[in-house]
Amino acid sequence: MSLQPAVGRTTNTMIRAAFLLLLASWLTIVRAAELPASVSRALEQAGIPARSVGIVVQAVDGETPLLAHNPRQSLNPASVMKLLTTYAGLELLGPAHTWRTEALTEATASEGRLDGNLYLRGSGDPRLGLEQFWLLLRQIRLRGVSEIRGDVVLDRSAFAVPAHDPGKFDGEPLRPYNAGPDALLVNLASIRLTLQADPTRKVVKVIAETPSDGLRISNRLSLGREACGDWREQIRPAISGQTIELSGSFPASCGEKALHLMPWPADTQVEGLFRALWHELGGSFSGRVRAGRTPTAASVVAVQESPPLGEIIREINKYSNNVMARQLFLSLDGERPASAEGARRQLASWLQAKGLKMPELVVDNGSGLSRSERISADALAQLLRAAWQSPVMPEFISSLPLAGVDGTLRKRLNGSAAGGRAHLKTGYLDGVRAVAGYLLDQDGKRWIVVVLINDPKARLGKLAIDALLLWLAER
Repeated sequence: MSLQPAVGRTTNTMIRAAFLLLLASWLTIVRAAELPASVSRALEQAGIPARSVGIVVQAVDGETPLLAHNPRQSLNPASVMKLLTTYAGLELLGPAHTWRTEALTEATASEGRLDGNLYLRGSGDPRLGLEQFWLLLRQIRLRGVSEIRGDVVLDRSAFAVPAHDPGKFDGEPLRPYNAGPDALLVNLASIRLTLQADPTRKVVKVIAETPSDGLRISNRLSLGREACGDWREQIRPAISGQTIELSGSFPASCGEKALHLMPWPADTQVEGLFRALWHELGGSFSGRVRAGRTPTAASVVAVQESPPLGEIIREINKYSNNVMARQLFLSLDGERPASAEGARRQLASWLQAKGLKMPELVVDNGSGLSRSERISADALAQLLRAAWQSPVMPEFISSLPLAGVDGTLRKRLNGSAAGGRAHLKTGYLDGVRAVAGYLLDQDGKRWIVVVLINDPKARLGKLAIDALLLWLAER
């Protein structure tokens, strides 16, 4: 019996199967390149060309994207870059990682009096807030120190950072998001003022919530009748020494609002806070507050430990905290003093070890508050897929804003099919609009979704992004 006919039929069948597979792959690519009609329509109405947009939609357990539009185009991700920083932090440092801020002395206090210096040594804690700083000083008091006759020395040697210009990025040097990284970052280098509208007396009351020794408020605010809107743009703060002058108009319709400012250099800010809190705690201080290094012979008097990283990244991602992200980014460097270049080397080694290839990646400070940072939609999708398969996946996903529920997405997609079903990081800069994360559709299938828009009209791209999220949620 001849086997030739059977071999011929088998060969033809294999050729047809290969052709059909090739055709199916080609059709998948064609479909993946086509944007949903609702998204195309929203982009067109916004005046944003499709070439300015990078999109990838892919099942968390899938190999081939459902939708890929300009997937490898190098684009500015704005705050979506925090996904890289926080995920790397979870894997390189661990969810339980904490930072220590230490108080040290060379001499022993006698009858409550410390004749030497008190050293405050930071390690880069992103979350050393007003309460935590107060707790550190309270520990010092409880350990018998009531009078400090030496200096208070601020030791920031854990980070090696160049001089920082807070107005360089956008000309807003008083905005707290422009604070530079600092190994002894206290209260995010900012103070909080509460503005209260009083329509009865037709005045605006200003309350200084953050204590600072010598702080004076010159209140020249008038009560406005306009809608609340972007009320911050109507406030004009000016700084003169320890005096903060507020002028402009505060709408009565705003009721009560918190105004956060970064009015002073780091040493001045910490000095004002230290003096005020130390006095409140019943302590006295006759020395100076200055920058310096801790002597090797100094002994630890008190320690304030940060919350674990697993908690800290929730604040970084849910509320897009740029300053905290920069602190975490520098902390990725295992060497001390830590530097941005060292952190970039650690990131590169980590990505290579995970097999994540991102040739277009450019990392500046890890927060996304940068004009130079770049990544592609495909690279972000790779990153999110790796995170889904990582042991730290629960901590990572729970740190992302939940659509219509909390964080930067609290008021977005409310009542829609995507509401409460999408964990997404948002990004926004002048000329940039972005979102990336995970979405659970109506059938219980989870998707990775990445949208990056770089265009002068990017601010109008929100409707296109939401259209894509709704298209995916309603599939």
